[in-house]
Amino acid sequence: MRHRLRGFFLWRLVGLVLFLVVLGAGGCALTASLMSLGFGLLHLPPRAIPLLLVSSFGIAALGFFFLARAFRQLALPVVDLMEAAGAVESGDYSVRAPERGPREMRALSRAFNHMTERLERNEAQRRALLADVTHELRTPVAVIQGNLEGLLDGVYPADEAHLAPILDETRVLSRLIDDLRTLSLAESGALELHREPTDLAVLASEALASFRPQAEAAGVSLRASVNGDLPLLEVDAVRVREVLTNLIGNALRHTPAGGEVEAGGAPDPDRKQVTFWVRDTGSGIAPEDLPHVFDRFYKGEDSRGTGLGLAIARNLVTMHGGEITAERNAGPGTTMRFTLPLHS
Repeated sequence: MRHRLRGFFLWRLVGLVLFLVVLGAGGCALTASLMSLGFGLLHLPPRAIPLLLVSSFGIAALGFFFLARAFRQLALPVVDLMEAAGAVESGDYSVRAPERGPREMRALSRAFNHMTERLERNEAQRRALLADVTHELRTPVAVIQGNLEGLLDGVYPADEAHLAPILDETRVLSRLIDDLRTLSLAESGALELHREPTDLAVLASEALASFRPQAEAAGVSLRASVNGDLPLLEVDAVRVREVLTNLIGNALRHTPAGGEVEAGGAPDPDRKQVTFWVRDTGSGIAPEDLPHVFDRFYKGEDSRGTGLGLAIARNLVTMHGGEITAERNAGPGTTMRFTLPLHS
């Protein structure tokens, strides 16, 4: 479509130039005829001279009218775009150029407006990200600062009870920084996937096994339901395992003692994909929260995470060509599903 519009626009310019050439040639011919008539070099019947003058000036006026109209149709959209570009340069991303003029200029204005919409959306996301990061950093920094000041002032003894919270908060900061870096690279498209043939059944079992000590301490049972016929897929094993650990860790945090977390996977040959799921029997996700669970820094009221895990999982799954969804169970709890295509 862009190539066709560019061709139409070029032909329109060629037609305008040819029209100018014809108009100029006609004007020169008219001028030469009038001069010849004035110097007696051209002889016409007396009644034909007024008709010649009226028709000549009429044709010239009509030609200049169409020329001015064509120039106005091309010039006004260009002026609109220049004014809008100047506003964008000054930092106003809310400006939009009117879509008027020939079809090609309307397409150009439409493309410009889509660009400014994206810039405005990116700017809003940048400001929201800065606000969210500032909010997330405030709590661990305040805990570390308060405990260190108490230790230095001698208010707190340098024992495990007062040093352990500092270490815990530094781990929170470290994880937040790592998550922000991964999310930033994924959203900008700069995160590289190192694909290799991977046994997803083994990968899922290992991811689930890494949470067994934590699950036992919380009184939550873990169950694997992985189909042993899962094919080898060309995926980034580290990133897929990161998706699984994010989903399992999130499910474990929201499942009370006596509950269960199940991680499973099965091939879906009809859709040429493999489906994984992580199902828990926890408190579940509120209906109003379901559309936003994969937004960065979005957390439920009882969430203790950073709000980045599910956002990272969504980006990593999307980079592999799959999809990820969240749904409430018919009973208690939530089920997270994501797919990976059989052929990347």
